[in-house]
Amino acid sequence: MNLKEIAQAAAPMLAQFGVQILWAIALWIVAQKLIDFALKLVRRAFRTQHVDPTLINYLLNIIGVTLRIVLIVAILGFFGIETTSFAALLAAAGVAIGAAWGGLLANFAAGAFLIVFRPFKVGDFITAAGVTGTVTEIGLFTSSINTPDNVLTIVANNKIFSDNIQNFSANPYRRVDLLAQLHHDVNHNDAIARLKARISQIPNVLDNPAPDVEIITFNLAGPVLAVRPYCNNDHYWQVYFDTNKAIRETFGEAGYPIPEQRYAFSNQLSNGTPDDAQSIISSASLMS
Repeated sequence: MNLKEIAQAAAPMLAQFGVQILWAIALWIVAQKLIDFALKLVRRAFRTQHVDPTLINYLLNIIGVTLRIVLIVAILGFFGIETTSFAALLAAAGVAIGAAWGGLLANFAAGAFLIVFRPFKVGDFITAAGVTGTVTEIGLFTSSINTPDNVLTIVANNKIFSDNIQNFSANPYRRVDLLAQLHHDVNHNDAIARLKARISQIPNVLDNPAPDVEIITFNLAGPVLAVRPYCNNDHYWQVYFDTNKAIRETFGEAGYPIPEQRYAFSNQLSNGTPDDAQSIISSASLMS
């Protein structure tokens, strides 16, 4: 049998196979459209029933993966492949892949636990696995966190679940921690009264609990005040920056002197020799 006869014999088979390929591609495209449409309907139904967005995304991921596996099995059946044996092969392959990729199953299990125990939900501002930001999705294997500098970070679920989780959105308010340095000559009671009055006027600062302004420590420049207003997590950075400006403007309007470590040199001068004093003065003049 020459090449021409082989080509003539193979032509009908290739044509039939080509038609099947085209039908399979068409079936895949149409089925994908139907799956996407079905997922949209399911999402809409869940939202109508006021199901939590975190649970919606997780369930839609599972449904989408399941439907695509069914689609693949159907397409293989269209080609005449025995689907029962394929299902057994798929199950065996799943076990083998699961044994080889234990971390993948760990991420899947961690995702399920995140849904069940609910340490956070979509939209919460958290710190988990060393990443701080707003949760945008909790998936089958990974979760998406959008950081404050607008960088989408994908984190493995097992890494999140096995680490400490801080949920800043869980409580109705949080505390802003700032420090204010005073000069030795400033009356700290006057500074505290001025700051409390000024901070209470900042937008979104809560009246209950009221802002805390107290001496927290001392250093060579003078007393250090802990300035701690309270606000909702959504207003944290606005209150943070406004409080810093309030500290600066309040002290400036009061005419407080600029803090300086003036006792550092005087202590060394009183305890040292004349040569030490000369070297200290020389060093100070060089730095200035």
